Amino acid sequence: MATITAAMVKDLRESTGAGMMDCKAALTENNGDMQAAQDWLRKKGLSKAAKKAGRVAAEGLIGALTSGTKGVLVEVNSETDFVARNEQFQGLVKMIAQVALHNGADVETIKAAKVGDVTVETAISDAIATIGENMTLRRAASLEVSKGVVSSYVHNAVVEGAGKIGVIVALESTGKTDELAVLGRQLAMHVAAAKPLALDPAGLDPDTVKREKDVLADKYRQQGKPENVIEKIVDSGLKTYYKEVCLLDQAFIHDSGKSVAQAVKEAEGKVGGPIKIAGFVNYALGEGIEKQESDFAAEVAAASGKK
Repeated sequence: MATITAAMVKDLRESTGAGMMDCKAALTENNGDMQAAQDWLRKKGLSKAAKKAGRVAAEGLIGALTSGTKGVLVEVNSETDFVARNEQFQGLVKMIAQVALHNGADVETIKAAKVGDVTVETAISDAIATIGENMTLRRAASLEVSKGVVSSYVHNAVVEGAGKIGVIVALESTGKTDELAVLGRQLAMHVAAAKPLALDPAGLDPDTVKREKDVLADKYRQQGKPENVIEKIVDSGLKTYYKEVCLLDQAFIHDSGKSVAQAVKEAEGKVGGPIKIAGFVNYALGEGIEKQESDFAAEVAAASGKK
């Protein structure tokens, strides 16, 4: 049996573009023979998958999965929205969410996890080869509480537990879990609609708060207000800002006459104990990815040899 060195794995990876674990497996299967390992990867479609890796994948699905006191979100991207309606791709997203639920939200750990005889990374590569589009596991997040529930909501779901927007909300409480789950889902729906940036002002990025203060101060400075007055106006303006971007301060979408904090407090009677929102995560598909603009007609013309 040949010794498989890190340099051999690196060389194979550079020549094929396949994943590190796949390259190591290919060399092991072929007793260190580089050419045979390349052919092995090609036969499995893994080398072919690498050729698609440079293409922008900004579509796909957000997968959400909860189990009692744990919950996860994963974003798996594809190149086109069409693939999101593919049953194989939907199954891949659900499988990855299941792995994340048991292995945590670190992307590299998820990729390296085994599902049957293959890793998640290999399963993604196999799907790329079969479906013919670049796909990536972009990110994952998890929440867990010692007592209580983690609830989820998926907006624009194309299949149960997977859609364009996914939210998980963690509630800490010793109260009735069925009532907590109902409240948790309502709060997850609220987060999807209202898009809070943080649970409360303390959770906001200090740079974001400073920018808001500077904008408000400059606005009133240009109106000729004295500095001592500006300070008071800015403080008042920040309170309004917090009501817009902090979950606990926002007007509850299910009853706009109450803040989220008030709605949670009122729910404690029905639940039978104190409730604390331990955290929330909101994923919107493709946010932050720079999408490539393409001229479809030009692409068709180019493919057919026309100018």
